[in-house]
Amino acid sequence: MRHSIAVWVENEFGVLTRVANLFSARGFNIESLCVAPTQDPTLSRITLVTRGNDRVIEQIVKQLRRLIPVHSVEDLTAAPHVERELLLAKVRVDAKSTAKVKAIAKKYGGRIVDAGPTSLLIEFTADVATTQKLLAALKPYGVEELARTGALAMAKLKPIEAAAKKRSQAKTKRKKTTRR
Repeated sequence: MRHSIAVWVENEFGVLTRVANLFSARGFNIESLCVAPTQDPTLSRITLVTRGNDRVIEQIVKQLRRLIPVHSVEDLTAAPHVERELLLAKVRVDAKSTAKVKAIAKKYGGRIVDAGPTSLLIEFTADVATTQKLLAALKPYGVEELARTGALAMAKLKPIEAAAKKRSQAKTKRKKTTRR
């Protein structure tokens, strides 16, 4: 099963190498990896995607928590979360296909960020499945170059917060109904 894992680490030299070595030494694969500083300049957030059964993922999380520069680890897959990926694709076009490629990009919510006589540069942000669909639609035209960030993920609002919001909305709705 595919898992998105968020890891908060010290923002210091060599931390990413230690995380990657942990995976390599144990024969685990990293499908995608995205690292950037957080709102706290002393911390970075690593979002990585890997595959494994529950036992394997539990082992990965435990091993990550043991690394010295790691502050916390969260397997986002178990809870509701938002996952997105940024894609830049350079697609081959000619006079006949330019409008078609632009229409495909627009249909999926992509933007043309640069255009030349023989290619278009498309920017696109979506979940991984939708990104794959866009790439499949563009394939017949010829994708010349491709860059993807890998998945970024963040937990949604906690169910308790969402439930409280729904209860509040329901009370407001009942009050409006009883006033009539």
